[in-house]
Amino acid sequence: MAKGSKGGAGKSLVRATLAIHEPPVGSSTTPGGLIRSFAFDFNPSQLQLGRRAQWKVTPTAAVRDGSVPEFMGPEPREMTVEIFLDSSDKPGSNTVLKKVESLLECCEVTTKSIAAKQPSPPWVVFQWGSFSTARFTSYVSSVDVSYSLFGTTGVPIRATCQVRLHEIPSKTKGQNPTSGALTAQRVHRVVAGDSLQSLAWREYGDTAAWRTIAEANGIDDPNRLANGTELVLPAVEEVRF
Repeated sequence: MAKGSKGGAGKSLVRATLAIHEPPVGSSTTPGGLIRSFAFDFNPSQLQLGRRAQWKVTPTAAVRDGSVPEFMGPEPREMTVEIFLDSSDKPGSNTVLKKVESLLECCEVTTKSIAAKQPSPPWVVFQWGSFSTARFTSYVSSVDVSYSLFGTTGVPIRATCQVRLHEIPSKTKGQNPTSGALTAQRVHRVVAGDSLQSLAWREYGDTAAWRTIAEANGIDDPNRLANGTELVLPAVEEVRF
């Protein structure tokens, strides 16, 4: 099974990421602040995406050919992502171990959600360039890990993870094929010269929208924005001007 490349032509590829967020407070369906962005070492070699429609059939003795089924509504999407991790070029590294631990933590309750008295594991958003069908807010229902190579100290240096995601539906519908305000979110990596105000102007045409960016990322001091920080930029429909 072919895997992506870290170097050479692979440098020009759009990398898949898994944005891991705090769960929201209250009844909101917008993810909370960004905890971390899980960067894939290799793009997935396969994705399994599915959705079901729920129908109800009520038996009717008087109708010989059967009753007409009643549509009850669509069920949320489900997706299984295969994540391949490999640090065999650095046998003494614990990178694979740490990355697997960060995925397993997606099934654990966050400290902030306990403090808010709404215990919940993180909410996540899988993103891979313009592949909008696979981009939706979800929770991680399971993580299965297969370790296939170990260093001399017993630390795993190669693993394949099967991560199962279940969509968390949003009440907001968009006006284009990337439907839903949450699916229009994206992650921006801060570079020199960036500020919340400049990002708000560039993304939404209004500097006042910086407050929404700050809230979405749990930023208390907008003047302290370190280079390399990954920020979630909410969809236009979620912005309060």
